[in-house]
Amino acid sequence: MDFQTIATLAVILLAIILFITEKLSVDLIGLVIICALVITGVISPVEGIKGFSNTATITVAFMFVMSAALLKTGALQFVAYKLSDIFKRNFRLGLVLMMLLIALISAFINNTPVVAVFIPVVIQIAKSTGKSPSQLLIPLSFASIFGGTCTYIGTSTNVLVSGIAQDFGFEGFSMFQLLPFGLVFVVVGTLYMMLIGSRILPKNRKNDEDLEEKFGMREYLTEIELQDNTDSIGKTIMESPLVKDLKIDVLEIKREGTRYNLPQGDFILHSGDILKVRCNLSNVKELKSRAKILDGSSLKMAGDNLKGTGTSLVEMVISANSEFDGKNLQEVDFRRRYRASPLAIRHREEVLHEDLYAIKLKAGDVLLAEVKSHYVKELRKKEMSQNAPFALLSSDNVIDFNKKQFLIVTAVLATVIGLATFEVLDIVISVMAGVVALVLLNILNMREVYKAINWKIVFLLAGVLSFGVALSNTGLDQKIAGGLLNQLGAFGPVIVLSGLYLVTSFLTELMSNNATAALMAPIAIAISTQLGLVPTPFLMAVTFAASASFMTPIGYQTNTMVYTAGSYKFTDFTKVGVMLNLLFWILATILLPMIFPFQSM
Repeated sequence: MDFQTIATLAVILLAIILFITEKLSVDLIGLVIICALVITGVISPVEGIKGFSNTATITVAFMFVMSAALLKTGALQFVAYKLSDIFKRNFRLGLVLMMLLIALISAFINNTPVVAVFIPVVIQIAKSTGKSPSQLLIPLSFASIFGGTCTYIGTSTNVLVSGIAQDFGFEGFSMFQLLPFGLVFVVVGTLYMMLIGSRILPKNRKNDEDLEEKFGMREYLTEIELQDNTDSIGKTIMESPLVKDLKIDVLEIKREGTRYNLPQGDFILHSGDILKVRCNLSNVKELKSRAKILDGSSLKMAGDNLKGTGTSLVEMVISANSEFDGKNLQEVDFRRRYRASPLAIRHREEVLHEDLYAIKLKAGDVLLAEVKSHYVKELRKKEMSQNAPFALLSSDNVIDFNKKQFLIVTAVLATVIGLATFEVLDIVISVMAGVVALVLLNILNMREVYKAINWKIVFLLAGVLSFGVALSNTGLDQKIAGGLLNQLGAFGPVIVLSGLYLVTSFLTELMSNNATAALMAPIAIAISTQLGLVPTPFLMAVTFAASASFMTPIGYQTNTMVYTAGSYKFTDFTKVGVMLNLLFWILATILLPMIFPFQSM
């Protein structure tokens, strides 16, 4: 085994470890892959950066813009809230219609913002119907995955595998080539969740409105009165020893009957001021010695007891690929940019209260914060953007539906799909022309275009596309394909396809679906070459399996987003997902060769 082969295997192993551990953000991992493969001489510098100009990368980037335009119209929010009436009349019918609606939408726009829009709606539906959000949020995530497999533009994975096929000299996927088996995903997956999955999902995890109980905040909030001998008198908040030494957050100041909510750092403290503060438990004793803690100051979190006049409590679930992901609140300048003060962070199954500004946030974390009421509207505007850093888990999130804009965006999207479907224009040019049309029609401006593109995914795609080049340059794709054929080849191409699907499905539970697809697609092509068959059925196996992440909350972005919001445990996904994965594996083994027949090259 030569040096370049060893280096390629080492880079692949390193990438898998980084994806699983989430030590680095996915975009940085993409750049690490490129740099490592170029430095070791496995690929040339030109081959390293070729992924940035790949049609798959560019198509995905512009599809993010199309998604952002549709979100801006308020159509998704409008439709989402209409669902609540159906759920109240018939919960099971509402569940089926919700999943089918999500699948339909996800077939044409990016999954992540769809799920972000629906999370707060689903939680409110659960409250109004007396159900637990845990009965709805996993079906929401899974439905977006089902729908994304139906069309070429349904998810970046489909576009990526198609682009890899073209790089190897084969035809890419057409717009609706995946639809026959994608519909199997939608129909079978929805029936499974309605008949079996809904019985397995936890039913007793109520999304309790008592935030004191939910976040365990009783011991962490209190009111103090500044007396004459306090060393903070006459100083600004940020210069106050009380604040600097004890790392407390001042949420409100009451002075002579006037309330100052979330005061700025240059606010000067006076004797007699009553401060509502959040303090780490370890510093409570020290706080008592420096200031007078008022009797009965243990603040209740239910209703408006915590919220001061002019402020609101919000729960913010961190979105996949959010700017918050991998950073702490200090790095994102949370208090200044969002006019908010953090109170607690729910990370997976753990609630964190201390050193909130130093905690590294992850997608799916829920942040409890107190926000100036007039700024909540601004937060909702940020939530509507394509790359929204969070979704607000609020019950009064009403978005105006702009019917005129919706009709324009729908017409442009339909034109883009039509031109690509009938091969009038290549898909990348069709999507690019659609974005230009949206700008010229004043639906979006260029600043919104740049902001809409999820650059993390773009950098990830460019990076993982290097896998294919590296595997080809070193011959590893042929060696791995040969090894798989040695084990399964004697049983025929159907069993080989089945094994390829199973391996891909296992990998995608551990790391990014795009990384899995980029790694396995060249191997699928190598298998087809050695068998003398067209690569289409094998590439389809990789495409569908890479999206079929149901057993863990980390394998797919939307699973991660609903993980904490639904108060799930890791095993909840495993219980529901194992049987679903096995079901799709069996169906893929039987149906893929029928839908995409094996043919000699």
